[in-house]
Amino acid sequence: FSFKMHHRFSDPVKEWLPAKGSFEYYSELARRDRFLRGRKLLAFSDGNSTFRISSLGFLHYTTVQLGTPGMKFMVALDTGSDLFWVPCEGTAYAPDFEVSKYDPEGSSTSKRVSCNNSLCRNRCMGSNNCPYMVSYVSAETSTSGILVEDVLHLKTEDELVEAYVTFGCGQVQSGSFLDVAAPNGLFGLGMEKISVPSILSREGFTADSFSMCFGHDGVGRINFGDKGSPDQEETPFNVNPTYNISVTQIRVGTDMDIDFTALFDSGTSFTYLGDPTYTRLSESFNSLARDKRDPRIPFEYCYDMSSDANASFIPSLSLTMKGGSQFAVYDPIIVISTQSELVYCLAVVKSTQLNIIGQNYMTGYNVVFDREKFVLGWKKFDCYDVENHTSLPFKPNSTPPAVAVGLGHHSTPE
Repeated sequence: FSFKMHHRFSDPVKEWLPAKGSFEYYSELARRDRFLRGRKLLAFSDGNSTFRISSLGFLHYTTVQLGTPGMKFMVALDTGSDLFWVPCEGTAYAPDFEVSKYDPEGSSTSKRVSCNNSLCRNRCMGSNNCPYMVSYVSAETSTSGILVEDVLHLKTEDELVEAYVTFGCGQVQSGSFLDVAAPNGLFGLGMEKISVPSILSREGFTADSFSMCFGHDGVGRINFGDKGSPDQEETPFNVNPTYNISVTQIRVGTDMDIDFTALFDSGTSFTYLGDPTYTRLSESFNSLARDKRDPRIPFEYCYDMSSDANASFIPSLSLTMKGGSQFAVYDPIIVISTQSELVYCLAVVKSTQLNIIGQNYMTGYNVVFDREKFVLGWKKFDCYDVENHTSLPFKPNSTPPAVAVGLGHHSTPE
């Protein structure tokens, strides 16, 4: 007997799926996966699957359902900002992707947030509707509108949950939100009181912790209330309202003692480091690389993958966190394809502002943002209940935009 086997993203399997880019497409992919691994955690009503979408900035997205009747939005997951917002007005261009708009008048459970609400941080101007304005790191990227409250549809393994959350009704978006990143909304996962994880824990729905798993195939998981496992590695958050950690050492061939802080930010596609860390890391990587250098924008350290290139000799990279825990980087590179060649690049961008560990360096881990213990936890995981996944995949991609959506604040433009 013989049987045909297909990868779940292969063409024969895709033929059985709804149109790619539709909410039904991603919902069907999520439905085919095991739900919540029997751990009594809280996830979105469409499941806990997340998807890295290359055409939308290489960020991880998931489907959320808001209001009554429920309306679906494909939102980017961002640990670098606090406010959850979806578009209410305006236009956005997103190829092969549905863009929904939230209508407060169309939901029977919608309520506008007033100026005297404790979550309203901005001054009201001629109206009792609480305004918001958030600016992000990406050039001229922002959203503004009013705050509303409505039902967010969630579920555990065996029951549906309706949680009232406060979020932004986006009336004006600019910059990356118009095309390359989060055209259908952004799910802020930060520490401030207005973030959804804060609301869920404050209202007693979950423990004050959540996890995000980043699979090698671009499919991941998000679980609210997940505090990880006893055998995970951990490092403390620094004392400020962000997921900021300290790195004490970098290993690229040899150990380099270096001390810097960085934000763990799922809303940034790639990793950003400032000097002297960037120069020391990249020059050490370059000294060990055996292939011909071929600089590409936005990555400075790229190398040819010709037929005689030594791709198997790509230098390994790992970080030592405060407290001594090791964080091996399983995806230190990105492969870029053109019509005639392949190159691989050290996936680090030089920063003039902040150090950011982007979601590309989280690949292969279940990352736990434990806000009760005030620690970041991580454990090697491939998001499918199968561990010890150590292969480094080479996946041809078009040249990606280096999207840095995160680092916004709902009250004060930054």
